[in-house]
Amino acid sequence: MKKVLFLLITGLTFSASYSQDVSDAVRYAQDNLTGTARFRAMGGAFGAIGGDLSSLSVNPAGSAVFLNNQAGLTLSNQNIKNNSNYFGTPASDKENSFSLNQAGAVFVFHDNNPSNNWKKIALGVTYEQTNNFDNSFRAFGTNPNNSIDQYFLSYANGIPLNVIDDNNFSNLNYREQQAYLGYWGHVIDPLEGTDANNTQYTSAVPANGNYYHESDVYTRGYNSKASFNLATSYKDRLYIGANLNVHITDYRRTSSFYEDNDNPLETRETISSLRFNNELYTYGNGFSFQVGAIAKVTESFRLGFAYESNTWYELFDEVTQSLATSRQADGGSVINESVNPKIVNVYDSYKLQTPGKTTFSAAYVFGKSGLISVDYAIKDYSNTKYKPTNDPGLQGVNNDLSKQLTSNGELRVGAEYKIKQLSLRGGYRFEGSPYKNGTTIGDLTSYSGGLGYNFGGTKVDLAYSYLERKSNPAFFSTGLTDGANFSSKLNNISLTLLFEL
Repeated sequence: MKKVLFLLITGLTFSASYSQDVSDAVRYAQDNLTGTARFRAMGGAFGAIGGDLSSLSVNPAGSAVFLNNQAGLTLSNQNIKNNSNYFGTPASDKENSFSLNQAGAVFVFHDNNPSNNWKKIALGVTYEQTNNFDNSFRAFGTNPNNSIDQYFLSYANGIPLNVIDDNNFSNLNYREQQAYLGYWGHVIDPLEGTDANNTQYTSAVPANGNYYHESDVYTRGYNSKASFNLATSYKDRLYIGANLNVHITDYRRTSSFYEDNDNPLETRETISSLRFNNELYTYGNGFSFQVGAIAKVTESFRLGFAYESNTWYELFDEVTQSLATSRQADGGSVINESVNPKIVNVYDSYKLQTPGKTTFSAAYVFGKSGLISVDYAIKDYSNTKYKPTNDPGLQGVNNDLSKQLTSNGELRVGAEYKIKQLSLRGGYRFEGSPYKNGTTIGDLTSYSGGLGYNFGGTKVDLAYSYLERKSNPAFFSTGLTDGANFSSKLNNISLTLLFEL
């Protein structure tokens, strides 16, 4: 009800599509390592082990490894620090958040008939927060070359002046709205001497370089996955299973970009400073399926294979924008302008297909004293697509997806050693960049460790994981595509309570 009232107060417009880009698609195509504390502590290397609630997210055959019914939940604390460097100027920002990021249960039904080789059936239902978007980024410094004027020019050129001079923001599509903001904020002007049919624009920002920039970005939300699992075992040597997955995404991004310059005054009015504010809210759901198998080659050696399909999303975007500028005339007088349409753009839904993943696994179990496990997963991000693919408005970004993204590998290694009721665990994870350039989002490296204690019918597990990754995201997808170099370091502590039912 509050959302409906908000839309009625601020105004509402519907447009054909928001300007989706490559970074939006990658955001929903990537998963972080989440799940139970045992799963996190061992780097997520559970494809050939099973027997853990989060192992089902890697290989759905893992539920058939359970001996008894089990239920559990996991609480996590995430702390992330982002260090940035923009043209030699360092900055940092950090964010801390708590979440209930995993819960689930597995129910095992044994068949005690000695003539039946199918020994049991397992049914499972799990919920996991596959990505936590709570984060904040800050960067500032002086760009010697480029201004945000290029952003507004890239959208405006080609649009007739009489379209954006209409002074009715709600009648415009996304591209026209960006041109409208730049025009009414006096960041761009039509070419001198042109009429209402003019389609070419010039910048009102002095072109002598040295533009001071500040970028503040705050994100909130999550990707989550609810899985419905069915698995069985043959002679307790072969385990096979399948998942049906429902994905939910809820993402909010608030950004504020500031620019100023102290370049010499000109005979015309020129922009001395501006602030461009954007708010994006994306929400929706998706569907995927998984199949997998675990083979007990010997009593100690196990192999696993799992395939996760593409995820088919239906997403919705809501966007709010405003621009405030300050410009000076040759005489030194200052004119402040505020372009705030107070409009929430609610766009038509769109489809996004994220890539599938194939996982190969091996594990060696040292009796009841411990184990070593290795998973290797392959995911081709260049197969990410907005749909329908024949939509002229989406063909360009789909071409960018196939050109900029690539297939990557993810290596996960885990180990566990048991001392009576106490378990000691460690893990390592490496994931390659989804981008061909390897820099927009860089490689990921993670180390983890933890311990667990078995009280009999109840188990308590604790894990700590450390992750680091470098990135160089552009401030904007077009025009001002410069960005800061970020080094992100994430610390996570997870606590899991497990109960035998």
